[in-house]
Formats: sequence, C-alpha cells, structure tokens
Amino acid sequence: MFTIEKTYKKENVAEVLSIGIFEEPEKFSHLEDKLDEVLQEQLKELSSAGDISSKKRTVSIIPTLGLSGTKRLAFVGLGKKKKLTKEVLRESFGKLVQSIHRKKLTAVSILLDSFVTEAISVEKVASLFGEAFALALYNFPGYKQRANIPETKINAITVYTEGERDTVEQALKAGYIYGCATNSARTLVNTPPNLLTSTDLANYAKELAERYQFEVEILDKQEMIELGMGALLAVNQGSDEPPKMIVLKYQGKEEWTDVIGLVGKGITYDTGGYSLKPRVSMVGMKTDMGGAAAVFGAMEIVGELRPKQNVVAVIPSTDNMVNGKGFKPDDVITSLSGKTIEVTNTDAEGRLVLADGLTYAKQHGANYLVDVATLTGGVITALGSDKTGAMTNNEDFYGKVLEASKETDEMIWLLPITEKDKEKVRKSKIADLDNSPSREGHAIMGGAFIGEFAENTPWVHLDIAGTATVNGAHDLGPSGATGVMVRTLAKLIETFEPSK
Repeated sequence: MFTIEKTYKKENVAEVLSIGIFEEPEKFSHLEDKLDEVLQEQLKELSSAGDISSKKRTVSIIPTLGLSGTKRLAFVGLGKKKKLTKEVLRESFGKLVQSIHRKKLTAVSILLDSFVTEAISVEKVASLFGEAFALALYNFPGYKQRANIPETKINAITVYTEGERDTVEQALKAGYIYGCATNSARTLVNTPPNLLTSTDLANYAKELAERYQFEVEILDKQEMIELGMGALLAVNQGSDEPPKMIVLKYQGKEEWTDVIGLVGKGITYDTGGYSLKPRVSMVGMKTDMGGAAAVFGAMEIVGELRPKQNVVAVIPSTDNMVNGKGFKPDDVITSLSGKTIEVTNTDAEGRLVLADGLTYAKQHGANYLVDVATLTGGVITALGSDKTGAMTNNEDFYGKVLEASKETDEMIWLLPITEKDKEKVRKSKIADLDNSPSREGHAIMGGAFIGEFAENTPWVHLDIAGTATVNGAHDLGPSGATGVMVRTLAKLIETFEPSK
C-alpha cells in the first residue's frame, strides 16, 4: 500500500499531492524545488485570495490545470509551526484523507517532510499519517439493504521523504497497524448484541490466537463452577447465553516474568438485571463490552508487532439479563478470590465480572494489572465524555500508563481512592464487600471495589464509559464506537520497563 520515494518532481503523475503548510510569511518556500515557477506564483495568489488556508485543521484542494504532472494539490493547514501538536497533526491527516476519499480518488501522494517540525520527527509524522489513514476511513456498514456498488477506496499511497527509508516505512506500517486494530475494536462495539454473544467473543479470541500464535483458554460454565467464579456466574444467572472466561497469552520474553495483565469487561448487553435500567438508558448497552474490545484490539497490535513483553489478556464475558433465576439485590455471592460480596445493585455488574477477571489474571501470573471497562455513568458526570477516568494503587505503574496515553493522545485523568472510599466498599454487615455502597462518588466506588481484587498487585483501572463512543462524526471516524484505549494499552506494552 505504501510506496516510499526520495524526491518528488513536477513530472511525477499523481491524482493528488498532499502538502503541509504553516502560518508563516514564506509558507511556500519549501516547495521551490518541487513545483514549477508558474505554479508557485499562482499558489501565492490563491493564498492571498484565501483559497488556500494555513490555519490548523484545514484542507484546501486545488487543480493544477495541467501545469504539473500532478492533477491536484491538497494543502493541509497546520497553524503556527511551534504550536503544532501530535494530536492536531493526526486529526489534520484524518481530515485530509476524508477530503480525498469524498472526491472518490484512489491514490494519494504526500510530501511527508513538509509536516515535520523540531518537535515532531519525520518518523513520528509517518506513524501519525499511517494511523490517521486507517482511522479516518473506518466505516461500519450496518445491515441496511443497499445497491451492490463497490465503494471507491484509496488503495495506493506514495510518500516522498528525505528521511531514512526503512525507518519511515516501519513507522508508516506501525501507525497503520495501530489504526486498523482500533477499527477492529470499533467493529466489535458497534455490532448488535444478538449478533455478538459471549460465545462469539470466545470465537473471536480463537481466531486471534490462530492468526498470531497466542495461547488461548476458554472456560465454559461448568469449568467456572468448578473453579468457584461466583461473581461472573451470578451476573450470568438470568441469561440463556452461556458465560465465557476468555484468556489469551503472548510470551515475548524467554521467561514468564514481568507479565502485564489486561482485563476487559465483556458484558455483551446490560439490562441492569433486577435493578432494571429505564428504556432510554438501555438503548446503546451493546457497547458495554467496550473494555473487552479494547483488550482484543491491543492484542491484535501485539500480534502484529511482536514486542518483547509478556502479556495475558483476560475477558470475563456474559450478558446481564432478567429471568426467574437472575441474581437479586440482597444476594450474597462468593468470588473466585474467596471474598464474599453483598449485591445491593445488579446494575453494578461490571465490577463483579472484573473481580473474577483480575483474580484469574493473577492466577495466570500477571505482575501488573490494567482493567478497562465501560463501568459507570458517574465518570461522565465527573469528567465529561472526552476523558477516561483512571484509578490506581500504584503511582509508579500509573505513570507508565499515563505516558502511554499521552503518546497516543487518549486522555486519562486520575481520580482518588481514599481509605474512606475503601471503608465504604467494605461496610457490608453480612459479607466482605458491598458491590454498590453509595451513589456519591459512584465512579470511585466502582474503582475501589475492583481494587479489592487487585490487592497488592500494581493496578490501574480505566473507566471508558464516556469515551467508548461519540455521538457525531469527526476527523478520525464516524459516530459510534471509538476503539478508545486500544492504542494506549498497546503503547504501554511496547514501551513498558519494570521498575527496579
């Protein structure tokens, strides 16, 4: 898909050539050796007339009218050079790709070096372009009947750069892999719940294992009963669909040490159980397995890039339905860890399945834990829909997750868990823990509960209830699932160094 060339010449034939321009007096000076003198003069006039904009996140496409082998020039406005960030550049690339796609062009050329700054290297520019290219063109087709007309797709990309060829090529491919894996997670989350059960998630895991030679383990209901996974089993009691405990292992080191455990909430649909959600709140609950999707997406990147790390991914999966056997408020259940739980809210089911998931990840040797879950509406009230809430029992490990999130521009914000919060979770008079002791600080209560099962293992909880979906289309994709935290988890794995 990617072809890398060192030098662009005006004779080069292309449908469109993409060029970055900054808000500076001589914004076209870097093109003097790329375009002929006549075209240069026209560019300056078009810029003065406002037909070409250098303001950030703008794309101006103009025809060359036969003055060059390239039919069109696409100018990407980047704003002030010193103020350009990775996030703005990624989104600008997304807007560029979408603009070209709307014109039904099938090939793109880009002067990669025109996007480089002192702070953003050519390698990073290449990675961001590869990532944005995949993300921006994502589309979930849905199930509407439509004419069987193949969609025009961009299938050829020529990159012109003076940068080191192998380095740029690897960065382009890695960025593209990150984008494609995020799209895989988006598709899982967008899929209707009648077409994505726990069994379907288990089959998806088997496909990943076969594709990337992961070790895979799928526990069925009877095996969970024998092991004592009472928390996951309780949530499943009201369902006709069997639960699954899904495990994928990747060993990138000679010894099974310093293992990162990723635990994703895999609730394929959440009615709230007997603590029933209202109709409006129930619509959209197909997305309640967004944590599982993020973990699967991260494992796809791991499978493609093969980092020198050890990873165990655990997905506790079921739906949360209502029938005569469903678990109820006032029930007491026994988790895999042996800790007993008083159920005061059956709609606080995600933390229950994660309790057994974290315990099982530790039994598989996880030395560090990250759980990802669409856990609470409370995190949206606290942080809005553009920030993922985080909680931790280990500041050093959290710092590593935070750095990974900054690198991928998936913002997380740390919320506190105090001793008083822990006391509230432990306040039950008849069990070790209460699964929903308070509506006050509800997001924190959820994190504090899960932390009881992480115990002394370094752990970070990521509540993606607000960031797992978006309501409108944007520069990096359509409305619907975002695939949030796929890239952060993968970057954590790629860059992780255990503390000494």
